[in-house]
Amino acid sequence: MFEDNIHTQEDNAFVQNYTGSNIPGTTNEVQSQGGSRKLGSKFPALALAACVAASGLFGFAGGYVSDQLQGASSITVTDAAAVSQTEALSQSFIHTAASSGSSANAAMTVPEVAAAVKQTVVEITTETMTTNGRMGQLISEGAGSGVIISSDGYIVTNNHVVSGARSITVRLSAGTEYTASLVGTDAKSDLAVLKINATGLTPAVLGDSSSLKVGETMIAVGNPLGELGGTVTSGILSALDREITIDGEAMRLLQTDTAINPGNSGGGLFSLYGELIGIVNAKSSGTDVEGLGFAIPVNSAKTVIESIIKYGYVQGRIDTGFTLIDLTNAQTAMMYRVNKTGLYIYKSTNSKLKSGDRIISIDGTEITNMAGYNAVMESHKVGDTIQITVSRNNQNLTVSITLSELKG
Repeated sequence: MFEDNIHTQEDNAFVQNYTGSNIPGTTNEVQSQGGSRKLGSKFPALALAACVAASGLFGFAGGYVSDQLQGASSITVTDAAAVSQTEALSQSFIHTAASSGSSANAAMTVPEVAAAVKQTVVEITTETMTTNGRMGQLISEGAGSGVIISSDGYIVTNNHVVSGARSITVRLSAGTEYTASLVGTDAKSDLAVLKINATGLTPAVLGDSSSLKVGETMIAVGNPLGELGGTVTSGILSALDREITIDGEAMRLLQTDTAINPGNSGGGLFSLYGELIGIVNAKSSGTDVEGLGFAIPVNSAKTVIESIIKYGYVQGRIDTGFTLIDLTNAQTAMMYRVNKTGLYIYKSTNSKLKSGDRIISIDGTEITNMAGYNAVMESHKVGDTIQITVSRNNQNLTVSITLSELKG
């Protein structure tokens, strides 16, 4: 499946990676410009509200694209946690959702909710190393938010906040900092789970996103601009199950007019009952756009989180052995030194396919962009064999590959 692993300042405009602003402490553009993600054909540009940035530029010329992550990583990808630990976490989900629902507790005021959930939201900072043939190794910084989901240090955030990072630091509301290990990620749902070596933490109370009603008051807590940790904003729930398309991935999200900014990604969206009902992950950007923020419903997030903690990945996800880049206009194609727009293989571990191959069709279905690719892949499962036709050196080549399971 598609993994967005490209993090370069120049590339942000045309690779459309999960970036909302530049490095904290520099002059930031709050809205992603140029190549912002599209909210389907009916909506304005969508910017995933994380503060994740880097430097460098890659082209397909010569040896095509080199691997951007070099050197030893300080992130530890943990193996599957003990089943008993996962079951305890699952039981905690069930207990908190059932025992603290709106039918049992009285609604609080916004200040009361802010005080109740303050300790459950953390600041996240990352370092990412990229390698450029002309400039060598480059280190960039990024920032986002996260929500504590267990007293012993499990934290949920967005995949795009930590994707490609070589080190991750978590800062609690009290100011204590920890180096985090990466338990696992899931690009499809845009979720990731971290672990810090801490106990006695205050976890969020997980609510029931299926019981929400349009018009309910929502409270967002996060780290906007990567500098303003613990920021609280409020609004209403504008829509339920809003289906939007981000990089060709169809997602069903909660829509809110609560103020969401770069750095809020991975933070919490809470109800007036102090329950976590969504993980903030996107906002719509543009000069004529206001009040269009989005969050992953907590009910959808629960199963993903539990699978990541138990296995280190989400079972059943497809791994093709390559990552993709969608070059949507002539300018972006020129930057990557190719003369046609389309869907290109960015990096490949599959011996039959190479970086720089342009995908022409899959099983006879023409592919021109990421949305078309994902639509075809949705009909396949692990173990299926597909025929991919690519353009390489001005010649078409058809290869057969078997889909394996993506394990982190």
